[in-house]
Amino acid sequence: MTRTRATAAAFAALTLAGLLAVPAAAQPETSTAITHEENDRVPEGAAWTQHYFPSSDGSDTELHADVLLPEGRAPDEKLPVILSVGTYFGHAGQSEPEGWARTGPSNRFQDLVEGGDLFDRGYALVMVDLRGFGGSSGCLDFVGEGEQADVRAAIDWAASQPWSTGAVGMYGKSYDAITGLVGNNLDQDALKAVVAQEPIWDLYRNIRSNGVPRTTIGNVATSYARIATMPPLPDDDERYRANAEHEKAHPECLAQNESGYRIADPESEYWKTRDLAARAKGTDTPLFVTQGFLEWNTEPEAIQEFLDNHEGPQRGWLGPWDHVRGNDRVADGRLAMGREGWFEETMSFYDEHLKGITPPVEHPDFAIQDNTGAWRSQDTWPVVEKSTTVEFGGGSYVDHGGEADQTPGFLARSEPLAKATRITGTPRVSLTAEGRGNVMVNLYDVAPDGTAVMFDEQVSLLKPGTTAFDLKSTDWTLAAGHSLAVEVGTIQPGGDWIDTPTHDTITVTAASLDLALDDPADDTPTQGGRAPYLDLYLAGYTRPLPAGPATFTLS
Repeated sequence: MTRTRATAAAFAALTLAGLLAVPAAAQPETSTAITHEENDRVPEGAAWTQHYFPSSDGSDTELHADVLLPEGRAPDEKLPVILSVGTYFGHAGQSEPEGWARTGPSNRFQDLVEGGDLFDRGYALVMVDLRGFGGSSGCLDFVGEGEQADVRAAIDWAASQPWSTGAVGMYGKSYDAITGLVGNNLDQDALKAVVAQEPIWDLYRNIRSNGVPRTTIGNVATSYARIATMPPLPDDDERYRANAEHEKAHPECLAQNESGYRIADPESEYWKTRDLAARAKGTDTPLFVTQGFLEWNTEPEAIQEFLDNHEGPQRGWLGPWDHVRGNDRVADGRLAMGREGWFEETMSFYDEHLKGITPPVEHPDFAIQDNTGAWRSQDTWPVVEKSTTVEFGGGSYVDHGGEADQTPGFLARSEPLAKATRITGTPRVSLTAEGRGNVMVNLYDVAPDGTAVMFDEQVSLLKPGTTAFDLKSTDWTLAAGHSLAVEVGTIQPGGDWIDTPTHDTITVTAASLDLALDDPADDTPTQGGRAPYLDLYLAGYTRPLPAGPATFTLS
């Protein structure tokens, strides 16, 4: 996904990465294979071809695929397919023109090609442009029914090619990880495995938080409109160029896509179609995911719901990082997630599920790093030793939106902990209130000297009566002697939300917090180092809290 957040800008920057469509049967495939020696944009050891096929929704939408097969493959050799479907495979560039002198396949997953040794291992790589992007026609559709039809068509097409074994695995990060979740939800027999790094689990929650608009309501639509209208390269074939310029003849495409973001009702058909967590119920495609708990782009919202609803094999790397890939490194060479072996584990996962090869090394189902920087292995996530509900009283605040010299809200804190305690899973808050406005709930890890780290947050619209909502999923260990503090108040400026303060006085008469707790003394360590982003986050989100009495016990 393409997204910005003001409070994270100091710590990380993310580069996301007019003719009618020609019916699929109207022209032959452009199937002449091109190698690296003929075009240096083609990876070494690969042969590149381009193909066009219809989407699966019965529309005129035509999809474009770049196919990379091992160079020198025997004519009768069949290969399992690693498929990625997304917005970033345009020949001119991923999210903006990149100055290429000639056309060629996207290098978005060159790291997978090299790190996974794809072609020597006997895999095909297929990159399919979603409707409205790259060489595909049609109107962009933000993971709606149209794009879901594109994913279905891409899986079926990749499985049915004469060079394919019929076994398909999906791969991606961010938007093309979201399409991997879509693939899982479509429950097609040909899809044998999904690797999804930093996806969005429920699209509504990325645009609104319990009714409060996020900054994404504008900048996501703008970003993808810019990618969708990126000009093709001069030497792209005629069919590619015609499809790439679809929006010139159909300016309504961009307007229609943007209007969807403004639908406020989470129960509307628009958003229910895009609630991938809910739609995962009963699915069983083997799934390998990553999620940064400190993400500021594709936040950890609805991940637990998705994993609970998904009934197939699950693997995951979860921890305190931002919007990065499993193999990414920071400027000084350290791994961004801190754990070695991303491609080893990924290819072992594909070998098992696409080729039927028993893994030579037993990797943990879930490798998890918490705020201590230590990694542990688990069979599932979350592991909950105890569920508890803490009542933390009430208080009042003015919904002023963070006006200077105004109190943001009220605080409640626990007694210091006798032993280290991990808060895991998805906290849920319930507030009984008088007044109307916005509410922000923050959780803090408070040290004995009063310094505190905000480690979880969420906002919501509030009306008279009881309002309950989930915070972001988390995995945070409070050290012995530390306390948990809960702050309830107005939405502070500089964050992720576009709120409209009511300036009403909100009186909270009862408040409770549902928590899942785990004992870190039971952890099984596994290899991995500290994610570099963790220290950047701690530096940016640590502040002193006002002194006050303990009002509840966390046990």
